[in-house]
Amino acid sequence: MKRSPGAATVPDVYPKTGPAAGGQVPDLDLDDSAGVAPVRAPELDWRRRGHDGLAAVGDLIPGLVLAAVIAAIAVPLSRWIGTELLGYEKSPVSPILLTVLLGVLVRNTVGLPPVYAAGLRICVEWLLRIGIALMGIRLSLVAAGATGLIALPVVIVCIATAILLIGALTRALRLPPRMGSLIACGTSICGITAIVAVAPVIDADEDETAYAIATIALFGLCALFVYPFLAHLIFDDPRQAGLFLGTSIHDTSQVAGAGLTFQQQFDAPVALDTALVTKLVRNLCMIAVIPLMGMMYHRRRGAPGGSPTQSRVKRLVPLFILGFFATTALRTIGDVGDRPFGILDPADWERIVESVQELAELGLLLAMAGVGLGTSLGRMRILGLRPLSVGFAAAACVGLVSILLIRLLATLSLV
Repeated sequence: MKRSPGAATVPDVYPKTGPAAGGQVPDLDLDDSAGVAPVRAPELDWRRRGHDGLAAVGDLIPGLVLAAVIAAIAVPLSRWIGTELLGYEKSPVSPILLTVLLGVLVRNTVGLPPVYAAGLRICVEWLLRIGIALMGIRLSLVAAGATGLIALPVVIVCIATAILLIGALTRALRLPPRMGSLIACGTSICGITAIVAVAPVIDADEDETAYAIATIALFGLCALFVYPFLAHLIFDDPRQAGLFLGTSIHDTSQVAGAGLTFQQQFDAPVALDTALVTKLVRNLCMIAVIPLMGMMYHRRRGAPGGSPTQSRVKRLVPLFILGFFATTALRTIGDVGDRPFGILDPADWERIVESVQELAELGLLLAMAGVGLGTSLGRMRILGLRPLSVGFAAAACVGLVSILLIRLLATLSLV
């Protein structure tokens, strides 16, 4: 083949086979550096960028695929456990919890080669933040209504109780400050979601995040089976029972399961409705509490590097929290009026909300798979049982405060 002077020669990446190649099948050689004449700088620049981009994609694929497989197994498994094994109409078992557990199982049995690290890092960092930001679409100030106004003082006092109590216990038992912050957020706001939201704000590592999730999830599973019957014994009004369930159980899926149990056992659907609205108000407090926890943590530790302004922007008000607030405001505005934003059909708006919720849940599932797959139980043993005891003590205290406040509101004829 003739070649014009100065033209670059690009070798055949996939060599010919068959008679033209002498009947031999050569080895596949992907090294493009040998036998290539020098090329002009602009051409070399875009080729290098393209090559590096393909290499980066190749690095990410194994971890992303493994996280997707773990999540794909966890979702139907949670449904099967809740509906077939436990007999609920809707499973109270969180797919996020099962995703973490499956990831931990894989990591601590067969182990993970380093090739999965880059993709799992993307799950834990970027997909986590995107999922949390999109989760704001679940919340609407309009949907809370009168029930939300009644629940708000109970929610605020319970959140303050959990944060103050866990802060005191963390200092008394000399727990790591990050662990105390994670357990405080999980206990006071919305369980696993709050933990995974606050973890990047305070630079918590995967082991601390997984342990805090395990602490919250273990209590939540116990409360799921005990609290509906406890609420029936303590409260005569199912609305009060629902208010108790919504303020004392941490994870949203477990609140829904407990409310559903109360409804099925005592024929009181209003308890489930009240519990869900109360939990929605409690979740909304994440917008204020998580930046506050980040500010408290970094103030104790001292701002690491950069100017104070940079520290505030990057650490205390991270973009995914602003995204969460933005999607919450979007949902609230969209729910106002007969036609969302004046142009959408209500059915179309509902489908949009559902689609965004599904994307958020998918992001969190993949992120939790990354957390589980990055968790070494051998390293978790170093943390000991003190964080678990702190979580259970705080959960019990929050439940007691909730009961007392609801009784007080009932005495004042406010609920």
